Amino acid sequence: MTALVTTLIVDDEPIARAGLRDMLATVEWVRVVGEAATGPAAVEAINHLRPELIFLDVQMPGMLGTDVLRHLTHRPVVVFTTAYAQHAVTAFELGALDYLLKPFGAERLVTTLERVRTTFGEPSSASAFDRAREALSTGPMSRLFVRSGRSIVPVLVSSVAWFEALGDYVAAHVDGRKHVLHLSLNRLETRLDPSKFARIHRTHIVNLDRVAAFKRVGKDRMVAELTDGTRLPVSRQRAQEVRGLGV
Repeated sequence: MTALVTTLIVDDEPIARAGLRDMLATVEWVRVVGEAATGPAAVEAINHLRPELIFLDVQMPGMLGTDVLRHLTHRPVVVFTTAYAQHAVTAFELGALDYLLKPFGAERLVTTLERVRTTFGEPSSASAFDRAREALSTGPMSRLFVRSGRSIVPVLVSSVAWFEALGDYVAAHVDGRKHVLHLSLNRLETRLDPSKFARIHRTHIVNLDRVAAFKRVGKDRMVAELTDGTRLPVSRQRAQEVRGLGV
């Protein structure tokens, strides 16, 4: 990329704006064209200046960052910034949203920018606002968003047969495909409907609608047999809960 990417910084803290502006000044392909300290000012500046990229604080006076997106006629690439680590970060990962967790340094910024850089000119199946609205809600999610190559793809949570822990990540198994989510299984579990998804093992959460049967194997083992034939172990700790489901 040789053309400069016009960028606007939105944050209610002057020190935070100045720090980000100084770090961006060292990035040769970025040009900061403006700043805003409140939600309404951000809407006006973004629609008027039409930057290609914005850094948008989630919590601001007058308007939340997600509300700013709702009022925009211009649609820039968005990187959210936030000091709220738990719910917000889980939401950003489930919405495939680019974010920076405050406080962040130049190295973390560069990593995010390199990922963002590849998205310019690429179509998205869902806007940043739509993804943020879904992901930042407090109830169970009906959709999650995954990165597929250079695209962002919506996945119905109801279409996921099971979730599997892969170290610090989670694999969502959907019709023979595996989508990797960059969050832990524990954090994901807080956003699933407990009437539809059950934790059967420290490494597995199953969609109860995709379970054909819970079967005993030997004297003290149990497996969940899914409708596609997959068999997943049920831990002893979870077996009692499974029996409570009528097994």
